[in-house]
Amino acid sequence: MYRILFAASEAYPFIKTGGLADVAGSLPIALTKLGCDVRLLLPAYPTILRQHRVKKIQTLAIPALDTEVMLLEATLPHSKTKVWLIQHPWFDREGNPYHDEQGHAWHDSAQRFGLLSHCIAELACEHPTWRPDILHCNDWQTALVPALLSVKTERPRTVFTIHNLAYQGVFPPQTRYALNLPESLWTHHGLEFYGQLSFIKGGLAYADQLTTVSPTYAEEIQTPAFGNGLDGLLSHRRQALQGILNGIDDKIWNPSKDSLLWQTYNSQHIADKLINKRELQKACGLAEDAEIPLIGMISRMVEQKGFDLLLQALPHLMQLPLQLVILGSGQREIENTLKIFTEKFPQRLHLHLGYDETLAHRIEAGADIFLMPSRFEPCGLNQLYSLRYGTVPVVHRTGGLADTVIDVGPGNTPRKDASGFAFAPATGAALLASLSQAMRLYRNKTAWTRIVRTGMRQDHSWQHRAKEYMHLYERLVQDKDTA
Repeated sequence: MYRILFAASEAYPFIKTGGLADVAGSLPIALTKLGCDVRLLLPAYPTILRQHRVKKIQTLAIPALDTEVMLLEATLPHSKTKVWLIQHPWFDREGNPYHDEQGHAWHDSAQRFGLLSHCIAELACEHPTWRPDILHCNDWQTALVPALLSVKTERPRTVFTIHNLAYQGVFPPQTRYALNLPESLWTHHGLEFYGQLSFIKGGLAYADQLTTVSPTYAEEIQTPAFGNGLDGLLSHRRQALQGILNGIDDKIWNPSKDSLLWQTYNSQHIADKLINKRELQKACGLAEDAEIPLIGMISRMVEQKGFDLLLQALPHLMQLPLQLVILGSGQREIENTLKIFTEKFPQRLHLHLGYDETLAHRIEAGADIFLMPSRFEPCGLNQLYSLRYGTVPVVHRTGGLADTVIDVGPGNTPRKDASGFAFAPATGAALLASLSQAMRLYRNKTAWTRIVRTGMRQDHSWQHRAKEYMHLYERLVQDKDTA
């Protein structure tokens, strides 16, 4: 089969800040199971070296930056997938790989991820015993690699995946000298972006194939509303752009086997889900009431995730017979406003600031409804977890949310294939109307159970999604062979 070098800046369970880590920790395993020889490549952050067994492979010279790195090897837990780790003093930093505790980007992000890109390019073309057929890069932190390889005569085929176009890796123009980038790349068709150096354009302009994490998001980013200034380039490359939905790790997210739950259950024993609801209510200090709709949210508290819409609707929601449990953190003003509502409505609203993996699983299992009002959402994973756990999603109809949640339709008789509620436009009033409809249907136990079971029976596993990537890789390799 194919040899694939899968490069990213984070991967679960080694290090995680967002959805990229879930993809990078799951897709390579699924590809390995399909017969591919996969290497997942990451920076060797201190937390990885502390918590996982690694061995030294070789010293790797990086001539472009006149430095050396140590190549280490580990294995993704509970798999046979090998992990290559790039060890260098620039990666020897605790905490978030992208920003400090105040949320300010690290001052040397360009140098650190520029080094990572040079390392990936070197390994892809110069490794003495293992050369990939496909190099798969992800987000701006590895986006320079297709650009660096574009000047090589012998190179693997390249795939670049956009997980969130809002994060682009834009730096002052002189950064290109510090990174010793070929001058031929410095054009408005290449890495130059309104006078600045854009890492993400390295992937968008030079990769053989572009993907993003849902079909609808692939269309949205070709428009000014979602393109973040790059819609023209993406429209120009539309023939090379494909949307492939993310999958979920159904070993970790499986209500019938989830050891973090108070009670496991499946689509044939939905009544056992109520035990999780009761225990979640108890743990959050809410009234233990099986009949009141319990709504869950797990999210970064930023406007992208629709928290401004939630705050518009919250005064009205708190007058309705419902409970709301929110897990996450983000903008201080959003956190503070939610704290005020929590103090005012302690029987209706529970807020847990920060992140807690166990609580995340228990919210997915214990809630009746999961709210995701994102203004834009490239794919989204929590709505997929919610479908799997029989927790009916209420989402804004955008990106991957539009692709994965089938709306019940108008009125009180849901369509037969409905799996949730999708509202538009992105307003507090539309959010409130959609939740109100969900609460009405919640009282119709027959209809509600059908919606729950429809979602639980869908296949959003990586085993299914990985086959789509395999078809893409096969096409790229065949195109190279016939070129």
